[in-house]
Amino acid sequence: MKMNWIKDFRGLSLAGLAAAAVVFAGCSKSDVVTEPGSSDPVAATNVDHSHGGWWCVEHGVPEGDCALCDKTLVSKFKEEGDWCDEHDRPESQCFICSPKRFDKFAATYEAKTGHKPPQPTE
Repeated sequence: MKMNWIKDFRGLSLAGLAAAAVVFAGCSKSDVVTEPGSSDPVAATNVDHSHGGWWCVEHGVPEGDCALCDKTLVSKFKEEGDWCDEHDRPESQCFICSPKRFDKFAATYEAKTGHKPPQPTE
């Protein structure tokens, strides 16, 4: 009877190690963060993001509004007079001129996810 317990324990240990290996192997910089309780991508966690989520981590704005990633948006921002010529991006998204502008976008991120957004890298 004692031998069965040891075999069971050994089997559980190997299963635990295998599960841990799967978890750690799945972690990478290209993973997409998901909103708690949802399978929808929130944001890519790496700097060379895949544009699979709703948030552009690199630039700190929603992907759909990121003129730095989607050049087709540039003319819309320029037509609206929302353009920083010095930094070649929408003025409303120019955190170089005014870091406080990020607060508006951060509030949107927090409202959707319940936590603070990553700081833009660019």
